[in-house]
Amino acid sequence: MGKIQVFAGKGHGKSPAAWGEAVMAAAAGKQVFIIQFLKGKGLEESEFQRRLEPEIKLFRFEKSDCDYAELPRERQEEEVRNIRNGINFAKKVLHTGGCDLLILDEVLGVVARDIIPVEELLAVLEARGDDTDLILTGWVLEEEILQIADHISSIEAVK
Repeated sequence: MGKIQVFAGKGHGKSPAAWGEAVMAAAAGKQVFIIQFLKGKGLEESEFQRRLEPEIKLFRFEKSDCDYAELPRERQEEEVRNIRNGINFAKKVLHTGGCDLLILDEVLGVVARDIIPVEELLAVLEARGDDTDLILTGWVLEEEILQIADHISSIEAVK
């Protein structure tokens, strides 16, 4: 079974740590998918992003450039639908074995904000094939995720 690695905590650097793992996997000839959540614009469509392909593919389903928490209620509801599309895409990728490494960037924040319940995330994780590795990032680590993760890095701000 593929491994589950988690970068969690209140410090900065969780996503860059996951990106580092993505680059190392791609350098080893693996196919990497990154799905970003709650990032606003995140890494915009750019020449740099295109140079990463086909080894690293970045997906973002949210439409707003703003932080989710700052959006008015009706825009949040629209983004919840977009986030759910991203979660469903992750499940499909895992079910079909579409990549060797899937990074769900800030998916723990999706659970912490009650956009999806932790049980739904667990169901997504259970859909993975034998060889697909997963990396989850976010600021809050739920007990249920702690129990199934193979490796957890706690990222805390010191200064």
